[in-house]
Amino acid sequence: MSKDYDLVILGGGTGGYVAAIRAAQLGLQVAIVEKSKLGGTCLHRGCIPSKALLRSAEVYKQTKEAAQYGIDTSEVSLNFGKVQERKDSIIRTLHQGVQGLMKKGKIDVFNGYGRILGPSIFSPVAGTISIEYESGEENTMIVPKNVLIATGSRPRILGSLEYDGEYVLSSDEALEMQELPSSIVIVGGGVIGIEWASMLADFGVEVTVIEYLDRILPTEDEAIGKEVERLLKKKGITFVKNAKVLDDTLKKDKGISIEVEMADGKEIYQADKMLVSIGREANINNIGLDNTDIIVENGVIQTNDLYQTKESHIYAIGDVIGGMQLAHVASHEGIVAIESIANKAPDPIEYNNIPSCVYSNPEIASVGLTEERAKEEGFEIKVGKFPFKAIGKALVHGDSEGFVKVIADKKTEDLLGIHMVGPHVTDMVSEAGLAKVLDATPWEISQTIHPHPSLSEVMGEAALAVDGKQIHG
Repeated sequence: MSKDYDLVILGGGTGGYVAAIRAAQLGLQVAIVEKSKLGGTCLHRGCIPSKALLRSAEVYKQTKEAAQYGIDTSEVSLNFGKVQERKDSIIRTLHQGVQGLMKKGKIDVFNGYGRILGPSIFSPVAGTISIEYESGEENTMIVPKNVLIATGSRPRILGSLEYDGEYVLSSDEALEMQELPSSIVIVGGGVIGIEWASMLADFGVEVTVIEYLDRILPTEDEAIGKEVERLLKKKGITFVKNAKVLDDTLKKDKGISIEVEMADGKEIYQADKMLVSIGREANINNIGLDNTDIIVENGVIQTNDLYQTKESHIYAIGDVIGGMQLAHVASHEGIVAIESIANKAPDPIEYNNIPSCVYSNPEIASVGLTEERAKEEGFEIKVGKFPFKAIGKALVHGDSEGFVKVIADKKTEDLLGIHMVGPHVTDMVSEAGLAKVLDATPWEISQTIHPHPSLSEVMGEAALAVDGKQIHG
């Protein structure tokens, strides 16, 4: 027996469920096939749980430093079990909210593993979805007019360093730790590695970050990476760069030891645990792509700018197509794909206008081109930079490290990029995102009157600094 749908979505993560809601709004009959829980990696193993832990780490660190605010706290202790309970409570609340949205949109949810079948008695083209259940009950067949692949990604494995959940962890296992280690080696100085390094250091863990490249946060503006490294070193974090982890030298015995190769020789690093954060790979295995004409290159599905694959009725979004592996990107890709399916002629996404954030302490946020990339693309640029230490609200807040950097085209005055490191910049970056969407100039940002005292004043000052007209610097 089979059931027909206008659209079946493989994967109920952020991209998948947002796409389902938009499709329901447009009157399509929609089903989601999700092997685990609605919300996917972001809600259960990524964005939300990690930020909940980061917030607890921030509060713990701030409470220990409360004396500088005139508040006497005689003794501060950490109950990590309660930290985990709070994280789990937030996840449950949001998960219930997503389930409610599915009911509101009359979206059918199948809890099983979905696989795309080739042409069959159910459909003359590839696309019928076979749903397998852990219980072993008979597969369900559902026949969609269109399919959206939104199966997300999983942590990448480094060589033979298999995740064991005890000594060698991915971010998935790290989120489930019931006790904090006294020390940890983090392999990878990208976004995930730096967020975990910052969090664990604030919790009092001894942290060593081993990075293969010559800099951490290689996708960020170089000035941002240098500032973050400087500030994280002040927390006691050790950075080892230009270093190759020799995965076959791992030893596990009441902790880990591993050999690391550097330009001047090899060194052994030891810790209670190891966290490997070297990126993520698309979940495209065993979902039936071999039954279709869909093209896969470099481990990701190839699509056009409206997320249509070579099979015209099958679309793909999010981490499975590579690009910016961010929840808000997957959501908007999903909306564009759905509006394309519904013949609404959506505009393609301009990725250069999408903000990205790192929720470490200090926070990092950016939109647009880095200084290096702008020069590579042939722009003649001018740059304004302004520190938080000159912003009154930052001093009041007790966190005045960092800066905002504005990059503009010298010839046209167009805004090319804004890069931030400092307090609450992940909230402030939306102003920069709006400026990019509206094709603003630094002058227009400077003419926006920012309230005083506020952290946002740094935006106006950095924009003025592009032409050397900053007021307080």
